[in-house]
Amino acid sequence: MCGSVARTSNLGRLQLLFLTLQCTPFALSGKMKIVEEPNTFGLNNPLSAQGNRLQAKVPPAPVSGPAHLHRLSGKCFSYIESTYKYEFCPFHNITQHEQSFRWNAYSGILGIWQEWEIVNNTFVAMWMREGDSCGNKNRQTKVLLSCGATSKLAQVSEPSTCVYSLTFETPLVCHPHSLLVYPTLSDKLQKEWDEAEQARYDELITEQGYNNLLKDIFEEAGFLKTQKVTEKQGIHNPTKKFESLEKCSEEFHKQSEEIERLRALLSQHNIPHEKQPAATEKSQRPASAAPGVETHLRGDTGLLTDVL
Repeated sequence: MCGSVARTSNLGRLQLLFLTLQCTPFALSGKMKIVEEPNTFGLNNPLSAQGNRLQAKVPPAPVSGPAHLHRLSGKCFSYIESTYKYEFCPFHNITQHEQSFRWNAYSGILGIWQEWEIVNNTFVAMWMREGDSCGNKNRQTKVLLSCGATSKLAQVSEPSTCVYSLTFETPLVCHPHSLLVYPTLSDKLQKEWDEAEQARYDELITEQGYNNLLKDIFEEAGFLKTQKVTEKQGIHNPTKKFESLEKCSEEFHKQSEEIERLRALLSQHNIPHEKQPAATEKSQRPASAAPGVETHLRGDTGLLTDVL
């Protein structure tokens, strides 16, 4: 009899424990509050989970420009403005993080390193493009370089919607020649720049043609982003083939007539186009050209643009 009472008592305890565990979530549901902390992980934080990292649209361009600035690669500089924290990583990216406890606090990419802005033989700014979407365009940031006692972000603004402007101070640009473009070029590209200068001085090319030549030089040096590779990829077979010898001859005569037309047009405007005598050619060769090496110009010379 006593054993039966004990078993009944134990069974009652188990039922009571089961009911307690089953009812506890409902009893506490009114007191539970879930708070999601703001995402403070940047694009470069290796400790964040892969799912929480910001996703870049494109990879950054290669490091370029003055060699003494290359030491900034791999470093990041933070700046807090109001409720936002900006993180600038030279030659990589720039991100923005809202310092708020709101569940949907903003964290995003304001730009990926793409190219330099060059004015009057000087590197004046770094362009970070292809950031997060903003309506029908992507966010982008222009980073201005300024002399300062230490390397730091000094100012952030948004001149127009989704286009940001940052000022980065560093002692690496305090020397008056620290941002000159010409000394950073290879001997080959310096020679091509010298040739372009000589051609402009001799009025063989227009100002537009001169600027086009410089653009080609800067693109080849990796300072500016170029679309040439993309354009070439769209050409399946750049070599023109003819169905017969007759078609080839016909095309040859057309090209010959066009060459004669262009020569006549150049002569009409007193623009030399025939090969100069050896003595004259030597006197007009740029100082940078080695004796016996024929000089040449690259790109659109701009000769016919203004004439037509």
